[in-house]
Amino acid sequence: MKVATGVGWEQLLQSRLSLYGHRNWIVVADSAYPAQSQPGIETILTAMGQLAVVEIVLRAISASPHVRTHVYTDQELRFVAEEDAPGITAYRQHLTELVQKSNIGDLPHEAIIAKLDQAARMFNVLILKSDMTIPYTSVFFELDCAYWSSDREVRLRSALANSANG
Repeated sequence: MKVATGVGWEQLLQSRLSLYGHRNWIVVADSAYPAQSQPGIETILTAMGQLAVVEIVLRAISASPHVRTHVYTDQELRFVAEEDAPGITAYRQHLTELVQKSNIGDLPHEAIIAKLDQAARMFNVLILKSDMTIPYTSVFFELDCAYWSSDREVRLRSALANSANG
């Protein structure tokens, strides 16, 4: 695990993004997000608001011709009550507006953490820690290849299987 502080994190994001490809992850985390111990995980303290960091990450990924993203949020986010976490309703609305053009899904928090842990065994993960103090607000970006679709991969695998059988 590598940890750095806020100065120059946007440049670091650009640098990592140019190296990253499918199977790498970028996480925009709330302030209580734990430091994970896998060596492939790098944590950066941004000292910025979480939604601003999400917006910067989305722009950076969008400007990268080699990757696209699958966005995940914690399933618990939908159920956090305003009375328990003031500001959660406005946060959910703003996040929905930011990621509306993305392929988005939700999973239980522990399932996402397990996916990150598994990915970090072979691939790099960049965690951008924000100053957000509302629970279950981390946003997870699983990178994928922008110029190769899952449909094409299925056709390729089918052709390979057919050639092995023929």
